[in-house]
Amino acid sequence: MSSFYNKYRAHYGDNLTLAIPVVISQLGHTLVQTADVIIIGHFAGTISLAAVSLANSIFMVPLIIGIGISYGSTPLIAQHNGRKQFAECGQLLSNSLFINVLTGIILFGLVCLGSVYFLDQLHQSPDVLKLAKPFLMLLALSVIPMLVFNTFKQFAEGLGFTKQAMMISIWGNVLNILLGVTFVKGLFGIHPMGMMGVGYSTLIDRCLMATVMGFYVFRSKHFKEYLKGFALKNIDRIRSLSILKIGAPVALQYTFEISAFSAAAIIIGTMGALQLAGHQIALSMASMTYMMASGLSAAAAIKSGNYFGAKDHGTLRLSANASYHIVLVFMTLTALIFTFGNHLLPWIYTSDKMVIPIAAQLLILAAVFQLFDGAQVVGLGILRGMGDVNIPTVITFLAYWVVGLPVGYVLGITLNLGINGVWYGLVLGLAVSAILLYFRFKIISKHHRDKQDIIIARD
Repeated sequence: MSSFYNKYRAHYGDNLTLAIPVVISQLGHTLVQTADVIIIGHFAGTISLAAVSLANSIFMVPLIIGIGISYGSTPLIAQHNGRKQFAECGQLLSNSLFINVLTGIILFGLVCLGSVYFLDQLHQSPDVLKLAKPFLMLLALSVIPMLVFNTFKQFAEGLGFTKQAMMISIWGNVLNILLGVTFVKGLFGIHPMGMMGVGYSTLIDRCLMATVMGFYVFRSKHFKEYLKGFALKNIDRIRSLSILKIGAPVALQYTFEISAFSAAAIIIGTMGALQLAGHQIALSMASMTYMMASGLSAAAAIKSGNYFGAKDHGTLRLSANASYHIVLVFMTLTALIFTFGNHLLPWIYTSDKMVIPIAAQLLILAAVFQLFDGAQVVGLGILRGMGDVNIPTVITFLAYWVVGLPVGYVLGITLNLGINGVWYGLVLGLAVSAILLYFRFKIISKHHRDKQDIIIARD
């Protein structure tokens, strides 16, 4: 064990130093919605909680599409930084900002159309639908400033500057909670807005975060050398396509997973509002650990991108293995928390004694899939840093939509196992994804390392 630890010790330290601020920053995306759920659960009632669950489940698909596309610039920036091509990083920022703003506008339009023509076809409770529609519109509008924030965040993190986005995310979430409670309850003379209050607080919070993050990037001395390449005239087809060639498959990878969970929420919604509320609580907690693992994944992508750009494939494998070790330890700890706290944790979200037992049993299943969830998202990050995104996209589609969701439907609906059956299918999908992505990393990293060894031997 001592020799094993010493082999990876330096990489544990380097990866954690880079990852911890990214983890906290990534967590900000989920904490915004988690805060919304907690505020609604305690101050607006079970029907409102179910409405938020439905809206968030649908909104997660466009949200994750936007986040995935914004990730397309980070491996490229890390690779060019590893090659000392600083001006190219600024040119990539120009193209990334253009792509992300355009993506945000398109996603907003699609959600607007979907809320008009799609929601009524889901066979949900009319009371839930009435509240969910306007709330979903506010969430959709907040996508645009969120992607502007992510543009600058991914640029800074690709260059190894991770703490600033972390601090902005922390204070942004504090502001979101304060505004959410104020608007929902109607404090300080403001008319009570109910669940719409958290929609407005989320929109305001994301606008301010985008402004502050952009101000930091353009004013910081750390980026002056890189920003020489930033200009509207540098928006071009070649660089935009290079970002989309990574970002679009990444968006699909995340979309296949998140949309499977969203589809599961729709299936569960047909079972009743109590089941949907319990699902939202368990999924909200699992989403927090997922986004933290996603932060480790983002750091792994940056590290593997740097090593891949420098053609140091042996060190890349060591760093990637260290990332796997870190995420497995972390997810084991969260699994234990979910297991031993399954009857206590739901009280954070609601005091409804009919919802809490449902959420408690789902947290046991969430504990089981923690290890698979962490392993698969880190695997995606490592492969993304190496520029390998197409095959992993196929893997995620097969895992969630060919295996996970169909099995969940059969177990939950056809075999009458209810909400637990749906979650059994989700656990299976995560396991398939984690295993296949790990073998994919092992195969292609060994190929690159062996190829590099041959070149060195010839020289």
